[in-house]
Amino acid sequence: MYTNIPYRFVPHTHPHYYSYPYAPSPYDSIQSVPASYMNIERQQTIQGQATWTDGGQVTKCGIPWSANEYMTAAVSQNSPYRCGQMLKIVNPNNQRQIIVTIVDQVQGYPVNRINLHRRAFETLGANPQVGVLDIQITPSPQIEEEKWGKYLLEVTQTAYPNYNVTDYQSVEKTQISNTQIREVYDYYLQSPQELITVRGTVVYNPNTNRVTSFDIREM
Repeated sequence: MYTNIPYRFVPHTHPHYYSYPYAPSPYDSIQSVPASYMNIERQQTIQGQATWTDGGQVTKCGIPWSANEYMTAAVSQNSPYRCGQMLKIVNPNNQRQIIVTIVDQVQGYPVNRINLHRRAFETLGANPQVGVLDIQITPSPQIEEEKWGKYLLEVTQTAYPNYNVTDYQSVEKTQISNTQIREVYDYYLQSPQELITVRGTVVYNPNTNRVTSFDIREM
């Protein structure tokens, strides 16, 4: 983890590109955090903006930028979102959406901005030359509450490196026995050419939290 490292802004390459360690642009207006913003419901969609970064080797969350196939992001230290949380990001200009994992925090960064890894920014259909992109941010409360749903999402994203998980839904949760529970999720994956659905199934022992078996298959 890095502390007390001065962030720097690189104005000569891209006007809103934050190098590592990255920081708020001197042209950004640093906003205080309204109490109402900090108390927002976790599932509420807010209007915000996204910048991009190539990331770095160290993060304050201890999660690498390469996690989730680089569908990762940093948020303000004053943000209501926490390390490891998943957020759904939508580009309202073309309705492209992705699910990103929070891997870093930035001191002094505006609370309504999110700093996406460059790959995530481009997956939204945005040209990095744009610099700042208007977006919609929605926390993913279901996947956060369902430990095994998040586990299957990460497995699915890794198994389909040329696709990005854009949405998901819980299909089934069944207790097979005292030592086995089965959970089933559908994940919607987008590539430049197509949209596919992948169903993930995991069977685990609730007493030990160990996986008995798991399976993913295209629908």
